[in-house]
Amino acid sequence: MQLLGPEAADRLYDAMGSARETSGGSAANTMAGIAAMGGRAAFVGQVAADQLGSIFAHDIRALGVQFDTAPLQSELPTGRCLILVTPDAQRTMNTCPGASHQLRPDALDEALIRSAPLLMLEGYLFGPELPRQTLFHAVEIARSAGNRVAFTLSESVCIAGRREGFQAMIDRGGIDLLFANEEEAVQLTGAADLDGAVRALQLKVPTLVLTRGAAGALALENGARTDVPAVPVQQVVDTTGAGDLFAAGFLAARCKGHGIERQLMTGGIAAAEVISHFGARPIADLAELVRL
Repeated sequence: MQLLGPEAADRLYDAMGSARETSGGSAANTMAGIAAMGGRAAFVGQVAADQLGSIFAHDIRALGVQFDTAPLQSELPTGRCLILVTPDAQRTMNTCPGASHQLRPDALDEALIRSAPLLMLEGYLFGPELPRQTLFHAVEIARSAGNRVAFTLSESVCIAGRREGFQAMIDRGGIDLLFANEEEAVQLTGAADLDGAVRALQLKVPTLVLTRGAAGALALENGARTDVPAVPVQQVVDTTGAGDLFAAGFLAARCKGHGIERQLMTGGIAAAEVISHFGARPIADLAELVRL
């Protein structure tokens, strides 16, 4: 994944062939998945007052996710990610953050955050100073209401230059549930392998959830480790959004009171659905697939 400015994104877009255009965004994808499985979800994120911003707002609301953040009135466009997918289903992400990195603390609806038993944060917003302060403020609001906080590292490229900040937030005990894939966990801890990363993280977060692609997923909670296999997929088409939808399934099952193994398996089912087609939002009936 690489970050692009608006001009570079325009040049790349002009050079691309016919594309499939769809709403996305890490935390937004997770909220869309939760809503698709019958959960109640709201999303806080910054779009611009432009065509893409209007499309994003329409799409996420149409999926049943509450979205009330006012569009940004500025020259910055709504953020977009130009994704090139190769035949092996791997993706190259070219991200123009645009307005998304202008999310301000005063954009937060404190009553909304207090009303939610769980707050989910994405690592993509942790780098720039302004959205990082917004994330910290959201955590303060959630903590003051006695609510839980989940955090996803989002993408291994986000860890470069931010490792100390991530570690400090985890060390302070501000995260109840941490999502990461194998590579992200190793990069964050500086460990030699997954087992070393697990040892470094399991005492710092009450619930640690690690995805391992074709090797499945694992969770460590209350000193106990649970491993589940990957859900079989006839053909992997596009891995974009796999982690986002895994988190959606895990959280949807968790909020409905299911056990940790069912939480992991539900995440696996949701991830398997999204990697079977192009795009990072589910197209099958997830509620029917997971039966929560």
